[in-house]
Amino acid sequence: MRTSRIAALAGLAGIAATATMSFTALGKGTAASAAEGNGRPASYLLEGDPSAQGGSKFEGIGVDKETGAFYVSEVTGGEIQRGTADRTQAEEWLGGDGTDGRYTARGITVDDEGRIYIAGGPNGTGNDRPDLWVYSPEGELLAALRVPDNTAFLNDVAIGPDGAAYFTNSNDPTIIRVAEGAKTTGARSSGELARPLVPSEGVTARSADGWQATEWADGSSLITPREGFNLGGIVLSQDRSAFVVAQGTTGQLWRFSIATGEVSEIDTDGADLRNADGLVRQGRDLAVIRNFDKQLVHLELNPSATSAENVSSRATDPDRVLTTGKLLGGRMLMVDSHFDEQTAQGPYEIVTARMPR
Repeated sequence: MRTSRIAALAGLAGIAATATMSFTALGKGTAASAAEGNGRPASYLLEGDPSAQGGSKFEGIGVDKETGAFYVSEVTGGEIQRGTADRTQAEEWLGGDGTDGRYTARGITVDDEGRIYIAGGPNGTGNDRPDLWVYSPEGELLAALRVPDNTAFLNDVAIGPDGAAYFTNSNDPTIIRVAEGAKTTGARSSGELARPLVPSEGVTARSADGWQATEWADGSSLITPREGFNLGGIVLSQDRSAFVVAQGTTGQLWRFSIATGEVSEIDTDGADLRNADGLVRQGRDLAVIRNFDKQLVHLELNPSATSAENVSSRATDPDRVLTTGKLLGGRMLMVDSHFDEQTAQGPYEIVTARMPR
């Protein structure tokens, strides 16, 4: 299966960019070179949607480390773009504007089988549209599900030790578990199955094929939602015993135990993490992307993620609002969202940087 996926991605068409901007030390450099080293581009261009109201604005990114593919979500329309580590230009992979019931998209991740999980943000809030989707590497829709909470805002997603996908909810301090089959871990689960989609959405619910969405953890005993985006970025701890989750409205990090689903606050050594969005972890190093504050914070977590040392904070490019990031080939790939623009103007880019150490 993995061999066929690599072969399929090798045929992904790429359009040579006439110009690009290099990204060095988290700032814009000159356009003198499109390559960073080993023939890899220093930044990646995304296709804008000329029909999108307010221009194209991007947010989530997922990577397939085996094939070198990455996937990027468009908030304005819900399109999904795909690129590869060795090509400057990414291209639309999945349509939006109602395709599979998707009008917006947020966080993305990829599991060991190459399946792509997409968080819908407010796509299903107050209506009967899907809250999330799962696709095969070939673009086949495997699941389009609603979650038990009709007011959920699914923000980001990570794969757990059990192979299931875990989605953060920005409206309530809950985490949603999505998996194929009815198997559960030792963590607390609501036991409530995903509600099937209504036929009018033009999407066939795939829960009959075994995909389910359940409320895995509820952190309301400690986490108080504030106005704005609450739970967002999510990564596993180094020892895989817990999820680390950012609450952007308060600048706190929360630890959700894999074994029990219980929540506790992570001591972050006084770090300012307001507007924390994407989290990127490598070993004990955790990079926290503070979107509108335009800062990248480096924390050093202990292996079980109960505490962290505040190592450093540095400014990112003042002309970009970076949101989420993922590691690919030793580099961080981060999304330039254009969230600070009333009407987004290109170029639309994924920028690269070294993981802070």
